[in-house]
Amino acid sequence: MNSRNIRQAQILRRSALAFALAAGLGGTGAVLAQATTGSIFGQAAAGSTIQVAGSTGVTREVAVGQDGRYRIGNLPLGSYTVNVVQNGQVVDSRKNVGLTVGAGSEVSFTGTAATAGAQSLESVTVTANALPPIDVSATDSRTVVTSEQLARLPLGRNAESIALLAPGVVTGSGDFGRVVSFGGAGVSENAYYINGYNTSDPLRNLGGVSLPYGAIDQQEVYTGGYSAMYGRSDGGVISQVGKRGTNEWHFGAQVLWEPKFARSNPGNQYFPDGTLPAGYDYTNTDQPGTLYRSRKGDTQWTRTVSGYAGGPLIKDKLYMFVAAESEKTEGRSTSSAVSANPATNEYTYNLPKYYAKFDWNINDSNIVELTGIRSTDERSGVYDIYDYDTQQNTGRNGTYPDTTKISSRYAIAKYTSYITDDLTFSATYGRSRTDDILRNPGNSDLPLISSATNQDPLITGGNPIRSSTVTSQQNAPDANSKTHGLRADLEWQVGDHRLTGGIDNMKYSGHNEGVATTGPGYLWIYGKASAANVDVPLVPSLGVGAPGGRGYYVRRYIFNTTTSMSVDQKAYFLEDKWQVTDKVLLTVGVRNDRFTNYNNVGASYVNSGNQWAPRLGAAWDVFGDSSLKIYGNLGRYYLALPNSVAIRGASSSTYTNEYFTYTGIDANGAPTGLSPIGPGPVSSNGEYGQPNDAKSITARDLDSQYQDEAILGFDKTLGSNWVTGAKFTLRKLQAAIDDVCDTGRVSDKLAASGIDPDTVTVPGCVIFNPGKTNEFSFANANGVGRTQVKMSTADWGFTSGAKRKYYALDLYLEHPFDGKFFARVDYTFSKSYGNTEGQVKSDIGQNDISKTQDWDAAALMIHSNGLLANDRKHQLKAYGSYQLTPEWMFSGSLRITSGAPKSCLGYFGPDEEDPIGYGSSYHSCAGKLYAPGEQRLPWVKQLDLAVEYRPSFADHKLAFGLQVFNVTNERKPLLQDYTYEDSPYTVSNTYGTGLYFQTPRYARLTATYDF
Repeated sequence: MNSRNIRQAQILRRSALAFALAAGLGGTGAVLAQATTGSIFGQAAAGSTIQVAGSTGVTREVAVGQDGRYRIGNLPLGSYTVNVVQNGQVVDSRKNVGLTVGAGSEVSFTGTAATAGAQSLESVTVTANALPPIDVSATDSRTVVTSEQLARLPLGRNAESIALLAPGVVTGSGDFGRVVSFGGAGVSENAYYINGYNTSDPLRNLGGVSLPYGAIDQQEVYTGGYSAMYGRSDGGVISQVGKRGTNEWHFGAQVLWEPKFARSNPGNQYFPDGTLPAGYDYTNTDQPGTLYRSRKGDTQWTRTVSGYAGGPLIKDKLYMFVAAESEKTEGRSTSSAVSANPATNEYTYNLPKYYAKFDWNINDSNIVELTGIRSTDERSGVYDIYDYDTQQNTGRNGTYPDTTKISSRYAIAKYTSYITDDLTFSATYGRSRTDDILRNPGNSDLPLISSATNQDPLITGGNPIRSSTVTSQQNAPDANSKTHGLRADLEWQVGDHRLTGGIDNMKYSGHNEGVATTGPGYLWIYGKASAANVDVPLVPSLGVGAPGGRGYYVRRYIFNTTTSMSVDQKAYFLEDKWQVTDKVLLTVGVRNDRFTNYNNVGASYVNSGNQWAPRLGAAWDVFGDSSLKIYGNLGRYYLALPNSVAIRGASSSTYTNEYFTYTGIDANGAPTGLSPIGPGPVSSNGEYGQPNDAKSITARDLDSQYQDEAILGFDKTLGSNWVTGAKFTLRKLQAAIDDVCDTGRVSDKLAASGIDPDTVTVPGCVIFNPGKTNEFSFANANGVGRTQVKMSTADWGFTSGAKRKYYALDLYLEHPFDGKFFARVDYTFSKSYGNTEGQVKSDIGQNDISKTQDWDAAALMIHSNGLLANDRKHQLKAYGSYQLTPEWMFSGSLRITSGAPKSCLGYFGPDEEDPIGYGSSYHSCAGKLYAPGEQRLPWVKQLDLAVEYRPSFADHKLAFGLQVFNVTNERKPLLQDYTYEDSPYTVSNTYGTGLYFQTPRYARLTATYDF
């Protein structure tokens, strides 16, 4: 659809893989993309008993098998004491055993104290080693960042900044907000979770809600190889587990300040002044090389205050943990010289977050967890008019930028029952509501006046007349989205097999989402035909005639997409983790996903049916001591269509223009003395607010977007302090969804089949699978019956289908934290290429999910094959910390990446044609075809450093810190304007200007106290 949005000493195991699944065989816990628990496993004397007691009051007890192995799974995160009991006496113990979410911690008792002959020995206590061995049962690709690492590293205080530590994760287009791309996938193809419940954006799936920074216990970042238990993402997963209360009360507070004096300004921008090909010129020949955007004095400050409290309400039974964070930013940002009303925005951002968790250990076999989350992102400001001639602010005139407020509330409940040592049941249920507010405090009931500089100067005297309304769109006051979901799992240990099965259901609903035109529901757009074209019809295909006279005209524009919608996502799964031998683990699973989307009247327009996603993984503990693991994974991943697809598609919408000439203009800029030059309101896509036929707008045999993935890698210990490894990943998009708007070709197919096209009602755009033959069912014009039409790739005029391939080689070297030193280095060589980025189109900032202008017509896809927007050929990431003394700690993070691919979108071919009326939108510039990625933006380098001081006189509970971000003050462009022309042979003055840049150098001062 043609629509553009403007613009985170190692213990070696003995046959650890052999512990991996069975009670008696032991092993790490199932590695789950939305896991909230971990497990403990290991070896001990046959016939003895293992007791675990956690800081959260959880206690479990299991018998050691005859083969000397044990496993205790589904344990809440925390610190544990593990005891060996013989004849009622503790004979050996390990304290401070920490758990990693979704994985296992090995605790083995193979010494003298654990033998059968040690029954009379006194208890021996050993503190668990902090260096984790290789997890030989994992076949996925993930990075886990703990709260301890978050406290040490200089990072942005959000989930996406944390995610950027993982290999293959890159920043997405700034047009979509704070988003990231995993493994070449689109930024809307990820999933967010908190405590096991989906917190992704319920409308467009762009980003998601995350916890207050200080409430994060661990964050998993998955880049591939998910278990069959999880799906609905073919990019990556960001899963956070929040902190919980323990048997000791803890309190803390933190103040962070990012002062203006320690922040660099972005630097002025200038209009490009390049040498143009012969026959081409800029739209405005006076602008090249002049000031495009003044950034002098554009800076900001941020203050964050946070606090937490956690402890037992009833010791060993009932716990609480609460946290709050208030972040406030104030600053200024000046718009460009080509803005409708150049101004400096004096803005204020408020981002409060709240988190509460209650844990109830009903008894040793049953646990209930309750979580509440509230997150708000509110942005407002006031305009100070900026004069680019004098480069001065001239004062306020009562106008404002839009006020936005996105407020989300989540309630999550989880129940876990340890039915037997071999059988565990868990269920998670959650609900959420997100209010979506978009309004402007300066708008009135008057229509917005657009392109006022095109008003007839004989009427205005050369001084454009505008109204007090300054923005064109607003949300309905009650716009909101809701979710609720239930997940239930049953895990059963049977000999060498751990069987897991369950359901995973989610429901999303949106109420009055979309936008409406401000003022009285319409706006006025002034226009002028050139002197040579005053008698040329403006839109002949829609019956709009010529303005005549001196060429001045006006159009009444209405755009209303406000609608309601819903989607059901249901799945069930079965997985077997089979310990084939002591060294070989095989994971076999299958998942069935079903997606059903409904429009505003509850009619289904997408019903996927059964979609079987097989998953196969294997891990080989080569030497049986966890020093070398070779692993692989094959999987298929289906992606649902989010609710926003119903907007301007399956639901009613209005997008019309009505053309007039005029003889006067009133004091508010509205035209008077109107004379129509067309048949009335016209719409190129037939959007007149009429009810849509849900059965017509989507292919009846539509395949959901899905991707296949293969992973092969190894991990190897280097001595007792280092771990290294490599991994190769291959991803291939097998089906994509987009819309096609060249439905005149359907009429051609009907005519070729002997059917009069006028007897069939065909929508202006339909949703299909590019490259596949789809069948459509269109209503007959007489209201009786339907006509079935099959459309192939050739019928639409395309020469190929949707293509997206990604391959990557990841190398890493890590020194796990040993109490003083932690470091990790990742290098990724990758390529993401094809003709389909995914559900969005980054080069023009289009967030119409699965309805981008790609695939609207065949001409748009000519020469579209190339590097995709999220491709970064080289990525180097390094981060770590060093505890120099108990008082002083130093840390840092370095990211170096290749620049993003460039695009160039212009008129088509040497004759500057516009075959489908989309203007400068073809993969052709200056008369030559231009494939995406023929050129790249500059390399991006980001160095962040930090130092922390914890004085001994405060028992190291008080800390002062300094973090400096972008130390070298790099200000490279992250996205440019890729629209080449304003009209044929006329190059846009803004082509190639930077739209988003690296954040200039800034510093953060911190003061923290933990008790």
